[in-house]
Amino acid sequence: MVVMIPRLLRGSVGAICTQAALLRLTPSALRHLTRSSIVFWFQVVSAAKVCGVASESPSVKRLRLLVADKDFSFKAGQWVDFFIPGVSVVGGFSICSSPRLLEQERMIELAVKHTNHPPALWIHNQCTLDSEVAVRVGGEFFFDPQPTDASRNLVLIAGGVGINPLLSILRHAADLHREWASKGRGYEMGTVRLLYSAKDTSELLFKKNILDLVNEFPEKIACSFHVTKQTTQISADLRPYITEGRITEKEIRDYISKETLFYICGPPPMTDFFSKELESSRVPREHICFEKWW
Repeated sequence: MVVMIPRLLRGSVGAICTQAALLRLTPSALRHLTRSSIVFWFQVVSAAKVCGVASESPSVKRLRLLVADKDFSFKAGQWVDFFIPGVSVVGGFSICSSPRLLEQERMIELAVKHTNHPPALWIHNQCTLDSEVAVRVGGEFFFDPQPTDASRNLVLIAGGVGINPLLSILRHAADLHREWASKGRGYEMGTVRLLYSAKDTSELLFKKNILDLVNEFPEKIACSFHVTKQTTQISADLRPYITEGRITEKEIRDYISKETLFYICGPPPMTDFFSKELESSRVPREHICFEKWW
């Protein structure tokens, strides 16, 4: 089932992004979108079926959705509006899978934290295999380079469930690396560095998936996990990647270069802090893309 309805363009959970200028547009062409933005366009609402439900952490459920509609597509980093039959409130959740998974298997993945928001409560308490929902793509926070674009490095800065859109971008970057390595064509990715902070290691989502990519591309992808309230022993396999304490501005400054783009997603104080730090370090605004969640 495909439904075409007009939608109100809004920043995805407070998204502010200069992605359009990162690779192609000039700063004068940038649009900064917030919840107060009023722009209408027609967008596809597509039926989806839940084909996988799992606990990603004590507080986060991971969903795998089958979206058969061929008109449904997304860019790495975007979110979906999430429509649940019988629930009047529309959810908004970032996609954490890569566009390649959708192209090959018609699947997308979401990771949803437990809150009192009705869509999140439904996912945690009522959602089962074969539940039917609907989804609609949105958001100006994305990484979508074209083959002729200049090679860029990425620094991805995540806090808590802010890892979701950045994992999508990380997975997309890995797909681009594979295509370049195997076929010698497509977009030539630079390096990718992920800095990811959570309360403790149990709340570091997708640890294994991330480390698998680090091990697959040791010269191209690196990560640093930060934990702020760890009370248990850190496992030996994670220890080399763990720093106890918050991500610091010094770490971020170490990766500044004219070829590097910064993507930040997490709680508003975190995104505000790092975006301002980068601007004060003279990183061009068009090289900084951030999204807030609350």
